[in-house]
Amino acid sequence: MSEETLLEFPCRFPIKAMGKNNIELDLLVVEIVRRHAPDIHEGAVSTRPSKDGNYISVTVIVEATSKQQLDAIYQDLSGHPHVLMAL
Repeated sequence: MSEETLLEFPCRFPIKAMGKNNIELDLLVVEIVRRHAPDIHEGAVSTRPSKDGNYISVTVIVEATSKQQLDAIYQDLSGHPHVLMAL
């Protein structure tokens, strides 16, 4: 039994995580994503502060190989106390 997905693997897939802007969230997110997708290319990480600068979003573009890989990344990100939301 395989889970259905509209994605065709491998594919480039953006992973976004958001948290407070008082820590180095980009380094944390990259460290977590690298556990599951070690080949993060230069320029694949971008950050953007919220309008008031209290929060930051970090986007990492990975070369996703399976739905299970993406699920594991989201599970690890969502389970970290500094990550408020992962999309």
